[in-house]
Amino acid sequence: METGAATGESAAAAQRAAAAFTRVELARILSVYGQFVAAGEWRDYAIDHLKDAAVFSVFRRASEAPIYRIEKRPRLAARQGQWLVVSMTGLILKRGHELAQVLKAFDKMKLKLAPGD
Repeated sequence: METGAATGESAAAAQRAAAAFTRVELARILSVYGQFVAAGEWRDYAIDHLKDAAVFSVFRRASEAPIYRIEKRPRLAARQGQWLVVSMTGLILKRGHELAQVLKAFDKMKLKLAPGD
């Protein structure tokens, strides 16, 4: 009987810990983050693992509110997609099932950062 209770507890713990970034996801997010840091646009970040979401927040300065949040919400995977990019005002800039697709929201910003001839 104890193994059943332990299995039930570990299943519940796994569900609570389900909202986290994998190494591959985090590497992809940090790659975009690094490009904006190199351009001098972003200076700090924070990672939060909440009960229902994993959040990567981007800051222009550490003392301010995040200018963007990249969120992973596993419960929405079957519906609108588990990935979203949210602006400082709460506007959802991009939502989807694939991280690479959602990170394309930053592509237009990269073009603005590129030095002109």
